[in-house]
Amino acid sequence: MPSIVPRVSWIVKEKMRKRFRKCRIALVRLRYLIVFNLWSGRSPREIEPILHVHNTTVYRVAKRFCEHGEVSLWDHRENNGAGKLSEAYLGILNQVVRSSPQDHGWRRPTWTRELLVATMVRKTGVRIHVATMSRALALIKARRGKPRPRVKCPWHPAVKTRRLNQIARLVASLPRNEVAVYEDEVDIHLNPKIGLDWMGLGQQKDVLTPGQNEKRYLAGALDVRTREIHWVEARKKDAWLFMDLLKKLTMVYVHARVIHVILDNYKIHSSHVIGIALANFASRVRLHFLPPYCPDYNRIERVWQDLHSHVTRNHQCSGMTELMREVRYYLRKRNRQTLKMPAKRAAA
Repeated sequence: MPSIVPRVSWIVKEKMRKRFRKCRIALVRLRYLIVFNLWSGRSPREIEPILHVHNTTVYRVAKRFCEHGEVSLWDHRENNGAGKLSEAYLGILNQVVRSSPQDHGWRRPTWTRELLVATMVRKTGVRIHVATMSRALALIKARRGKPRPRVKCPWHPAVKTRRLNQIARLVASLPRNEVAVYEDEVDIHLNPKIGLDWMGLGQQKDVLTPGQNEKRYLAGALDVRTREIHWVEARKKDAWLFMDLLKKLTMVYVHARVIHVILDNYKIHSSHVIGIALANFASRVRLHFLPPYCPDYNRIERVWQDLHSHVTRNHQCSGMTELMREVRYYLRKRNRQTLKMPAKRAAA
């Protein structure tokens, strides 16, 4: 069968093979391979299963090669002018994604790619395809995720800032004979928290639940210097749980002149029982309350998030005893790793 592409000399073929080996563009390399296979005497139908392309693609590449030669194998889209996804366009898109559609006059509360395209047309006058919007979102590293529910702090912003600055200064200028910890409680449920996990194609993993839920509660304190965490456990989340933690802190930091406890405004932290306990501690323990509904400023919250990720989420424990054993193992392992880090940094 005669080839549908013109024959060329051996020198021209060698030069084309060298340019093929240096090329890193997949589509251009595919066109080269189509021409090479046609020169080898293969028909478009034979090339189709080899290169996994349709035979019409083979005919189209062959026709362009006959008309324009080797230059037809290369992509000429770079001659179309400046790209639409400029730095200015991506900068505006980043600002738009970080806002809400309702900030731009839309009634819908969540973004879609089509809505982003329409909004960007209003702001820049540039219209792109929805598929190009997906590429633009990847360039600015945007992602689809679940928003975090939050409660607005009832304090005036100036009062809130003043309190946070006071706590920051306390931690930054902490004397050697004093200790500061971040305190919070966490709930441990026997019924596992359901979280995201990798699964195979067509697979949906099962998480067995005991049905009848059971709870345990931890009160923890995170040392601002060593990052070590101290905790106590109980079956009830009440003032006695918090008081047990304060007693443990006084025993752990027996040589500390003052123990500063940074905590939230949960009701058990300001109960009558705690007031009596603080009087008995002879001012060794001082409570510093964060502004209401400001969990981001309590550093121990991240520890509890990691605890759920490593232990309680999608867990397979059959009973509370086994689950609490896993919780204690994780916290002790975390303390060992945390205490090793300063030694490694000092050795380096």
